Amino acid sequence: MTGTSGFVYSADYLKYHFHENHPFNQKRVLLTKELLEAHQVLSNHDLISPRLATEEELLLFHHPNYMETVKRAGSGEITEESALEYGIGTEDTPAFFQMHEAASYLVGGTLAAVDAVLNNNYTHALNLGGGLHHGFRSRASGFCIYNDSAVAIKYIRKHTNFKVLYVDTDAHHGDGVQSAFYDDPNVCTFSIHETGRYLFPGTGNINERGIKEGHGYTFNLPIDAFTQDESFLALYETAFKEIAAFFKPDIIVTQNGVDAHCLDPLTHLCGTMRIFEEIPRIAHELAHEYCDGKWIAIGGGGYDMWRVIPRAWGQIWNVMKNNKVSYGELPTTWLEKWQEQSSVELPHLWQDLEDIQPYIPRKDEITEKNYQLLQSLLKYTKPINYSNNLSAKQK
Repeated sequence: MTGTSGFVYSADYLKYHFHENHPFNQKRVLLTKELLEAHQVLSNHDLISPRLATEEELLLFHHPNYMETVKRAGSGEITEESALEYGIGTEDTPAFFQMHEAASYLVGGTLAAVDAVLNNNYTHALNLGGGLHHGFRSRASGFCIYNDSAVAIKYIRKHTNFKVLYVDTDAHHGDGVQSAFYDDPNVCTFSIHETGRYLFPGTGNINERGIKEGHGYTFNLPIDAFTQDESFLALYETAFKEIAAFFKPDIIVTQNGVDAHCLDPLTHLCGTMRIFEEIPRIAHELAHEYCDGKWIAIGGGGYDMWRVIPRAWGQIWNVMKNNKVSYGELPTTWLEKWQEQSSVELPHLWQDLEDIQPYIPRKDEITEKNYQLLQSLLKYTKPINYSNNLSAKQK
């Protein structure tokens, strides 16, 4: 499997900034870029410049009144009460100066990735500044103002007749993207996430299947809290392959939240770096099997900025660029530069140490519960042998 890959980046991504103590910090994109540069797998030749999404492009998904509210909130020209009607001014999504411009730039980054692939400049493109999957048509939610994934998929559908498969591996359900295409048979959404029983946004049940002509093109795997690598990967690989065979996409868009890691402070899943090595590998494989390689990957959630995100997101690029993950020591230059700023000790290896996962007494019960969940999902495609996949992962 070969293909060319582009990496979308600008320092202006850091302007999407709620406040110093907010968990969503775009510095994580800079950390990842500099790790890849120090690892000598990313150069200026690979870079794609983002752009501002136009108002016309934003309106492919968002309501005009909402866009105007975002503009006014970013310039302090709206009352708190009026902003809250659109989800702006909450603890999760507070207003900040020039928020319309900053959010438009993230959307434009994902559109630049889309254009790079649609125009055949690259086979794959990565925009780690995107992945704001909680944004709704007329409401900000969960750190997300504009929904770059929804806008980008609408853009793809406007300019092509491609069937789009959207795959979301964030620990939080991709509710905004699901809602955008819930009645669309040409866009299939698949989200594997921690059950919403105790975690925001509380949606993404397996019985959420779409409506009208879109019924049957929404897939959800709300896995149990404390799920570890083997069960997560068995479900992800099995479901992704079956859904791809069922839908036969022309292009794949993956949202790569990395908050399923056991160190993430906002979720309850118990994955390691092993998950984030396999997630892009399988996406890459299926993009070449069904889509002539056309794959757009974007960022997403992830709140351990120092120990998890740079390595996890770095592996997406390693797979895109070289069709393999990286192993061994992290670059000394990167460690020395950023350790001074980090509040925790930085890991020195691409992989996690074996003792990083906590002991989970309910592991067998969780694994069985997840297995039954997968069986329920597979009846919408066709049954395959999950147990073989699981045993292979445990070897």
